[in-house]
Amino acid sequence: MAEFVISLAEPTPEDLQSTSELEKVLESYNVLEDLSEWEHRKEILAKLNTLFRQWVRDKSIARNMPEAVADKLGGTIYPFGSYRLGAYDKNADIDAICVAPRNVERADYFGSFFELLKRQPEVLGCRTVKSAVVPIIKMKFDGIEIDLSFAQLKLAKVPDNFDFFDETQLDKYDFDSQHSVRGVQVTEQILRLVPNIDTFRLTLRVIKLWAKRRGIYSHILGYLSGVSWTLLVARTCQLHPNATAATLVHNFFLEFSGWDWSQAVKQITDNKNFFVGDYLMTIVTPIERRANTVRFVSHSIRQMIIDELHRGKEVTDEIMLTKAAGWDKLFAAPGFFSKYRHYIVLLASSNNENDHLRWCGLVEFKIGTSIAILGRNPQIALTHVNPKRFEHPEHTSKGRSDGKVKQLCSLWFIGLEFDKPEGSNVDLTKDSDDFLDNIRVNAVHSKLLKNSMKIEVRHVEQEQLSEYLHPNLLMRESSPDVNSGATTRKRLPSDDEQTAPAVQSKKARTDSETPTTSSKSPPDPDNN
Repeated sequence: MAEFVISLAEPTPEDLQSTSELEKVLESYNVLEDLSEWEHRKEILAKLNTLFRQWVRDKSIARNMPEAVADKLGGTIYPFGSYRLGAYDKNADIDAICVAPRNVERADYFGSFFELLKRQPEVLGCRTVKSAVVPIIKMKFDGIEIDLSFAQLKLAKVPDNFDFFDETQLDKYDFDSQHSVRGVQVTEQILRLVPNIDTFRLTLRVIKLWAKRRGIYSHILGYLSGVSWTLLVARTCQLHPNATAATLVHNFFLEFSGWDWSQAVKQITDNKNFFVGDYLMTIVTPIERRANTVRFVSHSIRQMIIDELHRGKEVTDEIMLTKAAGWDKLFAAPGFFSKYRHYIVLLASSNNENDHLRWCGLVEFKIGTSIAILGRNPQIALTHVNPKRFEHPEHTSKGRSDGKVKQLCSLWFIGLEFDKPEGSNVDLTKDSDDFLDNIRVNAVHSKLLKNSMKIEVRHVEQEQLSEYLHPNLLMRESSPDVNSGATTRKRLPSDDEQTAPAVQSKKARTDSETPTTSSKSPPDPDNN
């Protein structure tokens, strides 16, 4: 087990000044919500809570329960994750759990409650994700992404004073629900473990912004999740209970750039062994039923994360020790679009926002599968997926003057490095077909696929990226120097400037240096 030393050092005037500068740079990235946006989230959760309690009551009455009894059943929606921690950004989703009494079944939740949500005027893109470790309902409610899980108590009603976070109460949940409530328990335990909540929140905001800017934040795409980054920050806070946020950020990189990943990362209160097994990275939850929060990291992605941690150490050394750099350098773009010669572009399109949210959710969920498929190709040395989803502004669901309906279109990019003899071809057609077939099967199985929903897989070379991305954005995402210096950083392109004026339908070339790909769309369900 790794040794650790707790430092009780008090902050110096220089530490306080560095933290003040860090806060100003964080504000310049426009990730913090104002009071009205915070109130909006509270109102959304209150509306959902009222809707859920009323549904529990109505469902029970429909099953011949007396109204007087049904009125007292209760039921609640409780948030957890970054929202509960108070360390979310303005574009973040809300994770919450719906807790119901024993007469309400999980099948009811994914049945009639799901249908009720779809009928709400504030709801867009409502879909179920039952194949996840914790099955959820995903949607956008009045502009905010919401992930709702479910837990059923073995009790006749949901007590107002029930402690949802107490692990000794797990026997009061049904078996499937015991896993669902662990996210809540982890969140509450973190809040109990960190010595200074406000400093922890600021530090976590910084690390999450850094991880997103550097392209290593996305559990669904094989990077570290929000809970993994949170646990790393919480451990850093425990080791330096009196430190300012600037010092904690520096110590975060000092600690984990040199971490031996054959060992598990645990909170310092956890003195139990954890079997690492075949995990490439292990970050353990701080609750009794411990689990690894890192599930799908590949060798190449682990190396990317380690490289970024080393870069973070070098940059924060410059900032904190030599004052040779400003905090904005930490968040500089990684130059993804100048790093590779070859890229795969995934294009998902549909007719309206409601369908598009559901369609993109499925495609994004399956991108990890496509990475695994590409990874099995012996001629591909490395696959690097950019976690950002890009939207094409020339596509709109409002229609055109000629009466034809334009489509919403979202783009994902995967950088490729090949391991092949000079002058040989790499044929990616089968890999592309396998990915598209995987999307099709899942879309048909979930009864989601519509005629208007299309997906394409294209290979492009670096010089062709301007056909898909606006030059301003391409420059910003390709050159880290553009982002150095918060006061001199160039104006970021608006949403309408984020992609090129037109996505050209260009077939992949098949010369001696360019792989071939497939660009078919999944068959429509009517043709099955």
